[in-house]
Amino acid sequence: MLVKGKTTRTIGEETESLACQYLQAQGLRLLERNFSVALGEIDLIMEDRHSLVFIEVRYRRNNNFGSGAETITPGKQRKLLATAACYLQRNPHQADRPARFDVVSMVMENSRYSINWIRNAFQAKA
Repeated sequence: MLVKGKTTRTIGEETESLACQYLQAQGLRLLERNFSVALGEIDLIMEDRHSLVFIEVRYRRNNNFGSGAETITPGKQRKLLATAACYLQRNPHQADRPARFDVVSMVMENSRYSINWIRNAFQAKA
């Protein structure tokens, strides 16, 4: 459970860890966490069977002003796409695999996390 007074960074690390654990329980395998380049960062890069999955984790204290998933703007999507392209350039052995972009949106409800895993949340446009 998140405690008041924690930094945004600490909260982000905790929610990313919880999201990672949740996804691993669903059968995904962690390849990399917090892949970062000048263009941006991808929270989790995982493998789901034969697919490469780029995952953005979003936490909101409540959904009064929209869910975490709703905060992923077209601009953020472009950054994630560009960052994923950098990952594939650095890891060419992964480039031939099917890939998708997922979002894990988390909110605290009744002292428990509600996790909404959105598979294939958005796609690269040609």
